[in-house]
Amino acid sequence: MMEKNFTVLDLLDLELHGQNALDLRCIAGRKGLSRELTIPDINRPGLELTGFFEAFDSARVQLFGRGESAYVEKLYSERSLSSIEKLLSSPVPAVVFTHNLSPREEFLQMAEKYSCPVLQTPVESTEFSSRLIRVFSNIFAPKKTLHGVLLEVYGVGILLTGHSGVGKSECALELVERGHRLVADDIVEIRCVNGSTIMGQGANKLISHHMEIRGLGVINVSRLYGIGSIRDQKEVQMVIHLEEWDSTKLYDRVGTDFQTVDMFGIKVPSLDIPVKPGRNIPIIIEAAAMNERLKSMGYNSARDFNQNVLKWIETGEAQAAYYGSDDSY
Repeated sequence: MMEKNFTVLDLLDLELHGQNALDLRCIAGRKGLSRELTIPDINRPGLELTGFFEAFDSARVQLFGRGESAYVEKLYSERSLSSIEKLLSSPVPAVVFTHNLSPREEFLQMAEKYSCPVLQTPVESTEFSSRLIRVFSNIFAPKKTLHGVLLEVYGVGILLTGHSGVGKSECALELVERGHRLVADDIVEIRCVNGSTIMGQGANKLISHHMEIRGLGVINVSRLYGIGSIRDQKEVQMVIHLEEWDSTKLYDRVGTDFQTVDMFGIKVPSLDIPVKPGRNIPIIIEAAAMNERLKSMGYNSARDFNQNVLKWIETGEAQAAYYGSDDSY
């Protein structure tokens, strides 16, 4: 859930660019900019303008496109304003006019009367709806913070976890040196978007691209390795847990065991990688990332190896190789 209430003013203050920009400005009802947005959805008030309010959800942002604006003009020409007044007097968070459409002055005055924010955007209705839903999916997504390092390795978002001092940051630094990208170090914020995607980013954007290396101190990765060595957020597609080598623990040596971790009800593939002197952990993580990409394309190395072994046994060559050299003794 959201950590604090999200208001219409917060929506106006969002710094969004390119295909995510909402380009909103307030043209009336500024007193109502403190109204909270509680439902991540919109409503196009067609039926409500005709006077049907039986199933009206007043907690949604109300979107006025060309059709709704034309109907409002018709109502004003007929002096039938009861449905407009009922809409604006209800506790709707805001009314948005797309295509840079401007309602009549009477409409704006009525919005001022009831402190209902009226917003305007040059974006066309369908595109604006898509952008706003994307914004809402991020804002209202359940989220939590984790201790770890998030990287992009060969296009795969990998979250490194493990006890403090196990070598997560040093491993991440080596991966950045090898051309991969850092998303966040130490404190990672993950959130569930659209109920199916786990997105991760730095909990504090001001320091997320800094790393603490014991014996060296804090370094700025983007300044040392260039802007291409970082990114702001990435989908978490694999979790790799680094742990001290335990000689009593049986580690998977074939890869047929499929492990996952639960994040907001979503199963994310995971691996346990033991750390000890002599093991090149960054290369192992690179191999894990490439193997995960192969799995996403439908190829499973461990399963293919297992099938080849079974075929080899079925041909009888395995028995000949095992018994052949011993029969003479």
